[in-house]
Amino acid sequence: MRKNYRLFALLVVNLFAIAGLAQSVTISGTVRNSLTKDPVPSVSVVIKGSSSGTFTNENGFFRLTAEKTPVVLVFTSVGYETQEVTTASATDLAVDFVPASSLGQEVVVSATRLPERILESPVSIERVGIATIRNSPAANYYDIVGTLKGVDVVASSLTFKTPTTRGFGGSGSTRVNQIVDGMDNQAPGLNFSVGSVIGLTELDVESMELLPGASSALYGPGGMNGTVLINSKSPFKYQGLSFQVKTGIMHTDSRERSTSPYYNWSLRWGQKVSVRFAFKIGGELIQAQDWLADDYRNYQRKGTTGAVAAGTRETDPMYDGVNVYGDETTNAAIPTFRSILGTLGGAAPFLRDYVNSLVPSISETMKISRTGYTEAQVTNPNTINFKLSGALHYKLTKNIEAILAGHMGSGNTVYTGSDRYSLRELKMAQYKLELRADKWYVRGYTTQENAGQSHNLTVTTQLFNEAWKPSSTWYQEYTLAYLNAKMGGSAEMDAHNIARSRADQGRPVP
Repeated sequence: MRKNYRLFALLVVNLFAIAGLAQSVTISGTVRNSLTKDPVPSVSVVIKGSSSGTFTNENGFFRLTAEKTPVVLVFTSVGYETQEVTTASATDLAVDFVPASSLGQEVVVSATRLPERILESPVSIERVGIATIRNSPAANYYDIVGTLKGVDVVASSLTFKTPTTRGFGGSGSTRVNQIVDGMDNQAPGLNFSVGSVIGLTELDVESMELLPGASSALYGPGGMNGTVLINSKSPFKYQGLSFQVKTGIMHTDSRERSTSPYYNWSLRWGQKVSVRFAFKIGGELIQAQDWLADDYRNYQRKGTTGAVAAGTRETDPMYDGVNVYGDETTNAAIPTFRSILGTLGGAAPFLRDYVNSLVPSISETMKISRTGYTEAQVTNPNTINFKLSGALHYKLTKNIEAILAGHMGSGNTVYTGSDRYSLRELKMAQYKLELRADKWYVRGYTTQENAGQSHNLTVTTQLFNEAWKPSSTWYQEYTLAYLNAKMGGSAEMDAHNIARSRADQGRPVP
């Protein structure tokens, strides 16, 4: 992974060196509404007969380069009539854009893998365009998917969110494909998509398309309930340097932790070096204090299911907190308290009669749980997500384009599935080489993952308990202390609490 970063840095240096070599004609202008005379943002401006173009900014201004003049510029946008303007010079243009009387002209590719208008699509498609992404108050572009019709989002942490459709909601869903620029962003070691932890930076997202329902025929077996396609911006159309900063406040109620800031820095640079060659690079950094799970209710497990039950650590020797780890009592290796007492009575004849008098009053299924640790004690909630991306675009012919692209991401997050997982120093990268034309493409890509220090909170804490004091020793000390307390006249729960305090001596506390 370190070698990949070095190669990427070397590539960026070379791009800076060649960025100013080409000579071309620069055409600029402003697009405004023909009725209101207000500037129109996000208008696609393309040189007719080519894929070279750009988009207007929030002031309706655009700038692009052409190999020569005259050229015909094609202006398109949702809600407006397509307009062609011929220019023979590089002077500033003033284009009056005529509003259209009908919608549904957005172009999508998710239904058939070929560009088509959304009204012509044979299936229902939800689309999020660049204007929606820019104007949305969401902390991250991935959050916008949750506002679409028929979509549920399971939030395991700030940066790990799983969209689902048509039921079957769950964290890390394997029923919805997530395709980023034609690459499935599943983590090989986890077997599910990791959301926006890896992928495009927010400034490089052109559109998102959601195809609800079964889409396995087009996008693989993971699309039983739908597919999310995220498409990036072309450096031929989106040029220049962009920088964005988002800030916010986390934990405003200060319930599980104190109020803290949220930061999101994003950078993108796209450059058209010549009529044939363009490149882009981008980076994004998210930093915040994530929320902590603090449900300490007692959970009575029954195989893979269970239910919340009465009791706390002080009132139930079998206490198993929902967000307390290492205290699980369903482990088959944990003996019942009856069997522990019986073994001790057999080994100590002078205690046999007293132990035998206690056994009938103890449930046959009762197990004493080890003392666990809360989530705040075993995981670091400091969320850091860093993403780096880049691409080289070269036009072999007028309609055939070669693309070499890479996306890298690293960071810390938390995932909730059948258990609670801490993804620490997770690193993941995707690289692709693609040859693309109007109606066909050839694509090859690779996904590489390094789990870093990621771990299962429950299993890791159980192993930690065994490391500082094996259960064989812990239960022996517990039982002896319990018997001593009972013989001293202590009540049942008082005896259990005294025994736990004795067995936990030397227990590390963060």
